[in-house]
Amino acid sequence: MRKWTPQLSNRPVQALEGLIGLIGETAFESTLLHRLHAVVPAASYSIYQTGQACAPRLFMSASLGVPDTTRACWHAYLSGPYLTDRSLVKDGSVGAGPVLCHITAQEVSAEHRARVYEAHGMAERVSVVKQEAASLFAINFYRHAHQAPFKDTHIAEFEALAPALITLVQKQISLTRQADGAHDVEHWLRQLRAINSSLSPRELQVCARMLTGMTHDGIAVDLGLSLPTVKTYRNRAFDRLGIHFRNELFALVHASHFKT
Repeated sequence: MRKWTPQLSNRPVQALEGLIGLIGETAFESTLLHRLHAVVPAASYSIYQTGQACAPRLFMSASLGVPDTTRACWHAYLSGPYLTDRSLVKDGSVGAGPVLCHITAQEVSAEHRARVYEAHGMAERVSVVKQEAASLFAINFYRHAHQAPFKDTHIAEFEALAPALITLVQKQISLTRQADGAHDVEHWLRQLRAINSSLSPRELQVCARMLTGMTHDGIAVDLGLSLPTVKTYRNRAFDRLGIHFRNELFALVHASHFKT
């Protein structure tokens, strides 16, 4: 038999212990940065899901020591940059466990850098990503321009806690179901009418439900239509809107929000 006292001097372990006690509490979102600051001294963070076959969702975000513009960053990201952002995607990583990403503002595209990083004073990002077949789940920490660059020790310690952090965060989301932009159909109908008044009632109804995250099968059941009919209305609406894919629909409505 062996007996020993756990060594709690490890900063990643201590950081995770501080978060475990907050699982299921609303304070989890607002204090996450503070709890992890010794490991990854970021000024803001965001946790979201994106992908061609799912509705983009910002689950939680906050800032520490700076004005909180994380929601504005999210809308700016969805207004265009996320359509071409490949920084969080790694070929062959689907179902292969978490992937880490470390990137500076100078390494992202010009539009992404201008709308998201420079507009909100961000200079660097470290992320852990769980990639599924048609979506990715990302936890992102942002170093702002007034802060010193992340050190190698920060990156190494973040790597040590990243797999457990994903599990912890996903458990928190499942308990609280927090999401930004989970609007009802009526909200999206108003947005779509403002963008293009020529859309027919059925085209509007199909697209609005797509924006809530419903699948084509779900839309068919909800509207009492066949699946081919739903896809026909989708295709007609996309032709009127000048788009081809679901993710372009999300970008279109968020670009409209960004302009206002």
